[in-house]
Amino acid sequence: MKIIAMIPARYAASRFPGKLMQDLVGKPVIVRTYEAAVSTQLFHEVYIVTDSALIFDTIVKAGGKAIMSVKEHECGSDRIAEAVTNMDVDIIVNVQGDEPFTEKESLASVLEVFKHDPNKEIDLASLMTKITDWEEISNPNTVKVIVDQNNFALYFSRSPIPYPRAKEANAPYYKHKGIYAFRKSALMDFQRLPMLVLEATEKIEAIRYLEYGKKIKMVETHVTGIEIDTPEDLERAKKVWK
Repeated sequence: MKIIAMIPARYAASRFPGKLMQDLVGKPVIVRTYEAAVSTQLFHEVYIVTDSALIFDTIVKAGGKAIMSVKEHECGSDRIAEAVTNMDVDIIVNVQGDEPFTEKESLASVLEVFKHDPNKEIDLASLMTKITDWEEISNPNTVKVIVDQNNFALYFSRSPIPYPRAKEANAPYYKHKGIYAFRKSALMDFQRLPMLVLEATEKIEAIRYLEYGKKIKMVETHVTGIEIDTPEDLERAKKVWK
């Protein structure tokens, strides 16, 4: 299997504009993330795919590989699909550009899914981590996922799912971590299929795969990492890095 990593990188982030170009102990966040993905040695190639000439030039100057998006895109899957259309690859891993602490263990566990799927029944795999703090569970910025007995995703939501009407059931809650590994065919389907009502309502791209019957295998990870969504996250990342 030929496996590549794609890191979609928009300059204009709604909550923290320009966050990928913020300094993280001597290098921009996006360069740190790129280097982290390369250092796992899990991929034949690692690319940044971006709509920003500044990010493109920064990666190339740092010795990395970058691709400029031709079109405007609403989400990372669309941006990556455009970039890989003419590439001969089997599995594409979407690594989030704002996660400079991306590490090998979690990525390897997602890729392992495809090694045990000889009939190619799994379209994509992704990560989830258990959460227990109710403030985080009820926070709409935290995407939750519920799974079946075989850890296939049933639904993703910004609402608390399942709703705890019977608290004594002690249902676990899982946060969806935005690292995906796709079969190329699933990604190409995503690009051509229109957004439906559930995805449009929740603004969660993973829902489109479910709405069209794709199978998403979820893998539990205990590695939390730091996603840089706010200036406070950046300061915390600097302390951890040092």
